[in-house]
Amino acid sequence: MILTGLRGVGKTVLLNEIERLAQNHAYQTISIEAHEGKALGPLIAPYLRTLLFDLNRIAGAGDKVKRGLAVLRSFLGGLKVTMNDVTVGLDIEPEKGAADSGDLEIDLPNLFVAIGEAAEDRKSAVAIFIDEVQYFHEKELGALIMAMHRIQQRQLPLVLLGAGLPILPGLAGESKSYAERLFSFPDIGALSEADAAKALQDPAQAAGISFDPSALDEVFRQTQGYPYFVQEWGYQAWNQAVSSPITKKTVEEATASVIPRLDQNFFRVRYNRLTPSEKNFLRAMAELGSGSQRTGDIAESLGVKVTSLGPVRAKLIKKGMIYSPAYGEMAFTVPLFDEFMIRTIPQFPS
Repeated sequence: MILTGLRGVGKTVLLNEIERLAQNHAYQTISIEAHEGKALGPLIAPYLRTLLFDLNRIAGAGDKVKRGLAVLRSFLGGLKVTMNDVTVGLDIEPEKGAADSGDLEIDLPNLFVAIGEAAEDRKSAVAIFIDEVQYFHEKELGALIMAMHRIQQRQLPLVLLGAGLPILPGLAGESKSYAERLFSFPDIGALSEADAAKALQDPAQAAGISFDPSALDEVFRQTQGYPYFVQEWGYQAWNQAVSSPITKKTVEEATASVIPRLDQNFFRVRYNRLTPSEKNFLRAMAELGSGSQRTGDIAESLGVKVTSLGPVRAKLIKKGMIYSPAYGEMAFTVPLFDEFMIRTIPQFPS
């Protein structure tokens, strides 16, 4: 399963909750966050080492765990990188010919099978959690998909749960055509108005406080139901309220505190990673309004040809700032980022 959705909708929170539930059901788990600066092999290997050591501590017959460690040692050799933090404690001889080809699409499935067999031997189960999956390159994503396909074919007790941006179903399908059959891709979106109200009202009532219905309406209007923003408005409104019920006026006053906090802590950390040309591209999108925008309209707004936008568009997709919800269209991955761009660059063109 791979959860998909925009930034701030709660994918990571859900992933953490699923991991907690898995641990309560005696799964052995590892949790990884992908990022642009590290390849899949070196990123995942230390976690798999820990996982195999944990399996080794479980009472059970057989030597499948030792074989798993030998295959992991072979995998490390195939990576051809220095990984002192991984190799410490792996004094077992590598299993030659197992996961040591240097081709991730061959080696990772073999390694996952060895881990799945080790878990089966120990009458245990393994859950691998990976956040920000979209940062993996096509070949790395393909290797993960192939590994899980092999696990499914062998019916081994290993599951993969990931999370990432809405581009993931398309990326997975492009990498391996059978990915859509292998994975489910639940879309995690904004809360309904009723659920946003419940998210604020229920914990407040547990503390003997309530929100006026008009205050809940105002929070939803400001946040459009995106969970992170609902949390921020609720936090500031709670701090500023002097009595119960919390009123619409309190929410409106809290907005003056929320916007700078969001700009500084949520939006600007992403904005600061952008080049001038990338900022212009996003500002042109914001000028066209909320929702997805046609690439042709963005080019026209910038006064350039559509063909010239290819490189900057590709960089913004790679940085996780935009995605393509439909052919020829672009949308922000960060909710309300269009409003932030207009606040930050009031005059367009600048």
